[in-house]
Order: sequence, then structure tokens, then C-alpha cells
Amino acid sequence: MEDINVRSVRYPVTVDQKFEKIALKLGRTKRQVFIQMVDYFYKSKKDPLDLNDELLKNALMKNHQQYIGFIKSQENMLLIPIKTEMDRVSVSQAKIIERFNTQILKANTDLLNNQHVMAQKLTGMDALMETISKNQKSKEHLKKQFLFIFDGYIKSREAFGMMTSAREKDELIAVTRSQVSLL
Repeated sequence: MEDINVRSVRYPVTVDQKFEKIALKLGRTKRQVFIQMVDYFYKSKKDPLDLNDELLKNALMKNHQQYIGFIKSQENMLLIPIKTEMDRVSVSQAKIIERFNTQILKANTDLLNNQHVMAQKLTGMDALMETISKNQKSKEHLKKQFLFIFDGYIKSREAFGMMTSAREKDELIAVTRSQVSLL
């Protein structure tokens, strides 16, 4: 087998100390760290002299511009139409509330007033019915009293014989009339 490790790199001792600290910190050998560094710079195409990392800044700026463009397109496609619709809904709700306050509340007030009028009429009808009921009772009472007087008249009349004088008959009629007039 042939040894693939045929190349060597020479560098100062201070760099070797830094390199060793990095390898210990990462928990790898110096050879592994060196191979990974070369792969990193090769794949990322970064220049080790560029400490500010302009390529990374440019990539971030490009992505930032893409995000801003995406947000603006979403704003135009979604947010502005949603805001427009919400404004239209708000205006519609305001109109509904205004109509509710003017028409429905007025109708409810009218309905309550009509209910109060109907309640007063019903109270009046109750009083009238009470009066009619009392009058009906008094009529019934009068009828009973009249029938009592009339029965007394009939009994007295039947008790008269042929020989009863006209004066007694007139007295009976007068007494009956006075009793009826007292009703």
C-alpha cells in the first residue's frame, strides 16, 4: 500500500499553537481540522483573507431582498385585499348598527307602548267585567226578591175567596206595589 500522505505544509510555531488550540477545542486531530478547513474553503468559495466575509454579506443581502420582495407580493395579493374587505365589512356593520338603532329600537319602543296601551285596556275591561258581574248578581238578587214578592202575592190572592172585599184586594195590590218599588 502506498502512503497517501505525501505532502507537507510548513508554518511558524505561533500558527501551530493557534492551530493546536483550535484542534483541541473541536476535539479533532490537527490533520482532520486541516482537511475540513480546505474542504470548507473549497465548497464555500470564501477567501480566507476576507475577514468581513463579503460573500456571506452579499448572499444575506440577496436573500433579504428576496424576502422583502416576497413580503411585498404577499401584501399586494393578500393583505391589501383583506384590509379592503375588512373596511367594507366595518362600513356594513356600522350601517347595520345605525339601522338597528333607528328602526328596530323604534319598533321595539312602539311595541312596548302598544303593550302598555293593551294592558291599560285589559285593566279597564277587567273593571267593566267586574261591574257587569256585580250587576248580573244584583239582577239575580232582584229577580229572587221579585219572585218572593210575587209568590207572596199569588198565595194571598189564592187565599181570597169569593167573599173577599175589594178593599182587601186593593190593599194587597198596594202592598205588593210598594214591595216591588222598594227593590
